Amino acid sequence: MASINNKSGGGLIVSFGEMLIDFVPTESGVSLSEAPGFLKAPGGAPANVAIAVTRLGGDSAFVGKLGDDEFGHMLAGILKENGVCGDGICFDKGARTALAFVTLRADGEREFMFYRNPSADMLLTPEELNLDLIRSAKVFHYGSISLIVEPCRSAHLKAMEVAKDAGALLSYDPNLRPPLWPSAEEAKEQIMSIWEKADVIKVSDVELEFLTGSDKIDDETAMTLWHPNLKLLLVTLGEKGCRYYTKNFRGAVDAFHVKTVDTTGAGDSFVGALLCKIVDDQAILEEEPRLREVLRFASACGAITTTKKGAIPALPTEAEVLSLIHGK
Repeated sequence: MASINNKSGGGLIVSFGEMLIDFVPTESGVSLSEAPGFLKAPGGAPANVAIAVTRLGGDSAFVGKLGDDEFGHMLAGILKENGVCGDGICFDKGARTALAFVTLRADGEREFMFYRNPSADMLLTPEELNLDLIRSAKVFHYGSISLIVEPCRSAHLKAMEVAKDAGALLSYDPNLRPPLWPSAEEAKEQIMSIWEKADVIKVSDVELEFLTGSDKIDDETAMTLWHPNLKLLLVTLGEKGCRYYTKNFRGAVDAFHVKTVDTTGAGDSFVGALLCKIVDDQAILEEEPRLREVLRFASACGAITTTKKGAIPALPTEAEVLSLIHGK
């Protein structure tokens, strides 16, 4: 199988934030209260991205905090089994690993109920960061859930600053989860508070509407999120593909049509694929034909991820992606 990077020579992608356990109903299309039972599925967007990268042959590490409990050690084990470097993981003796109950509605979309009061990931302090690991990142990727409360917010800001100072490309996927924020206003304010630091930003159509306050999903609306230091802004549109914006060009890439079972992790798979392809060749961001090719690859990754339940089990290998692309 061809891989994007060999393990020794590829640039490191460091993913920062939460890892948790999703409890998914054994039956699709029911509310949480009606679900007859639940299956546990490891998740958390930054962790999904880290595993998406290694599935494709890239090099990644995860930085975050887990509970010193069975679930926390299980999650650390899953990262290790998937080839993700765990040198940035610490364990909290006093707080549990976060849980989320996620129901898949009949249309394949999700509803969330979270157990975080507080969970271990919220308690990561700046002092606990593995700064050497963060400094070795060629790409540093993060979301916004780690901005919700202290001390994790300060740890997030410190990690970003250290990565940036060391020359990393900063990648931001806000991954909006409204139930976790005190209010919609607070969510918007905090998500935007670090906006201008990122080099690459990916938002979904729902996040675009939330952050701009506009119900129009068009270029004009997307460009209100542009900032002068940005190299690439992506808006993912589910089955309608994605739109891309850079300083010099913009355009759209179609989605691959597959039988969708569960959309969990599709965006993370898309991001992991993109980062994997650009980590050692950032010039791609300035060359439209090559960027389109990478986004087509990332779209295929996202599509494959929707064909199975759960995020991590569904993340594809490069061979699976290429067979979808060439099978069209």
